[in-house]
Amino acid sequence: MKERLTLLTILFFVSLSIAQAQRYGTAVGLRFGNNNQYRTVGLTAQQRITKRLSIEGIIQSDFKLNTTLSVLMEKHHPIISKRFNYYYGAGPSIGVEESFVKDPESMQVLHTYGNGTVGLDLLGGLELTVLNTVISVDYKPNINLVGREEFYRGQMGISARMVLVKSKEQKKKQRQRQRAKNKSQKVPLKEQINSLFEKKN
Repeated sequence: MKERLTLLTILFFVSLSIAQAQRYGTAVGLRFGNNNQYRTVGLTAQQRITKRLSIEGIIQSDFKLNTTLSVLMEKHHPIISKRFNYYYGAGPSIGVEESFVKDPESMQVLHTYGNGTVGLDLLGGLELTVLNTVISVDYKPNINLVGREEFYRGQMGISARMVLVKSKEQKKKQRQRQRAKNKSQKVPLKEQINSLFEKKN
């Protein structure tokens, strides 16, 4: 019974995404993260650059000892529909984090905080665009390069973003800019120079 219910739920969301959803150009919202040490709440913004490539900025905090900022380049691949896809990416991260250091002599764990950290974030997830909202589930491991004792921390995240600019609108604006650029290139150089002097006079 549970398997049937799960299958029906998946089919329902997929059919909604095909029928009503819009692919996004720009989307902004909230991200909730969870790992072994702490839980975070953050802001996330995604901007589509090309058909399957986007850039995402994430700022998140537990409002105590850990605050991080990540900028990720992401590649998207459709599953069933272009509005239901899996994606993966990577990018730099900076932050202020707590750290746990084990003293080999006393075998005690020393807890430090306020550590400025620099690292690399990886990302893999699933996302669905439906009813003007992008819902995603992801896993975001962090590889620490500077400032923290633990080399690796993994984080599960759930995001809900509102679509601010739809993909069609973004493409329309890009085409308009390209047409305007092509138009200006067709005007002879002499006429362009003359028009500059005419404006000054």
